[in-house]
Amino acid sequence: MKDKKIILGITGSIAAYKAAYLIRILVKKGAEVQVVMTPAAKEFITPLTLSTLSRKPVVSDFFSARDGSWHSHVDLGTWADAMLIAPATASTIGKMANGIADNMLVTTYLSCRAPVFIAPAMDVDMYAHPSTRQNIARLRNCGNHIIEPAEGELASLLNGKGRMEEPDRIAGVLESFFASQNLLQKKKVLITAGPTYEKIDPVRFIGNYSSGKMGFALAEACARKGADVHLVTGPVTLQTANPRIRRTDVESADEMYAAVTASFTEADIAILCAAVADYRPEKQRTEKMKRETDSQCVLSLTQNRDIAATLGAMKRDDQRLIGFALETSDGIAHAKAKLERKNLDLIALNSLEDEGAGFGLDTNKVTLIDRKGKITALPLKSKTEIAEEIVTVVITLMG
Repeated sequence: MKDKKIILGITGSIAAYKAAYLIRILVKKGAEVQVVMTPAAKEFITPLTLSTLSRKPVVSDFFSARDGSWHSHVDLGTWADAMLIAPATASTIGKMANGIADNMLVTTYLSCRAPVFIAPAMDVDMYAHPSTRQNIARLRNCGNHIIEPAEGELASLLNGKGRMEEPDRIAGVLESFFASQNLLQKKKVLITAGPTYEKIDPVRFIGNYSSGKMGFALAEACARKGADVHLVTGPVTLQTANPRIRRTDVESADEMYAAVTASFTEADIAILCAAVADYRPEKQRTEKMKRETDSQCVLSLTQNRDIAATLGAMKRDDQRLIGFALETSDGIAHAKAKLERKNLDLIALNSLEDEGAGFGLDTNKVTLIDRKGKITALPLKSKTEIAEEIVTVVITLMG
């Protein structure tokens, strides 16, 4: 935590008093803390207390005076190594999830380039309400880290989940994050994502339903841990956020094969998440087919080159190769066979039999199998969370 720059956002919750303890812990650990608080938060704890503990003036309003000077949320967002909102009320969570930038805290959040940690604090029924759960899920899917609230007696005297986590545990989450952030420092990671399109004619193609979300989540997770990522992606609408990610867009399996094999020799790790078409039309028409002149359409398909098998044959002892398997039946057996056949170090099994997993969804459920036969089943979670867990396992393979 030493010399880390942390924005601490404080919202209008009775748990705001815990922010004083949190600042003290962070400062003792060597962090530099800049407090940004909502107007409602001032009703629960004073800016004077917070500025005394953080040794910095508290930022709350857009303008410090009527002389034209203002607080730049953009400068704050680029200054920080992390942003922590603790406590985060249902109101602020809703505004963050929907981009309602009507106060300094939310505008700072929207401008923040650093990882964001959110510690909800609210009554049990508010926390359990579907709208709150949807907003939290949306924030999590955007890559934010949610520090789950604890269970216990609340300000309403009700018992349940909603208490902001204790300051020492919140500080521990940040400390663990920074400790793991550079585990892939100076490592080069090659990742494939999305579908491939195999042309039939200028307007038609053979493809699949892959959205690329899992591969992009893996790219962001690796970049957050310090890796230089080369993301080779088929046709998707997704965008990357981390500047450590270099992106190459391709369309066909042949184009992906060429990009990946050219990049693999420089990679320490390759994660093959793309849903590459196994077959392509043997002949591609140069003009659009017309139903008036082509009463029948018979396609002759030929196999595409196997990217995973090619890399498995090329792999050096100091490289790690991770693949994905999407199965509809006998998943474990098929995944193990693929692991051996293609010389992978780890395989992530997806099953279309699992509700909430598969193409186009924001959630996933995978089973990880390594070369020693160890099987790790990850429960249904957001693809962002699944990516973090996969990368953690991959890091252990580098030892």
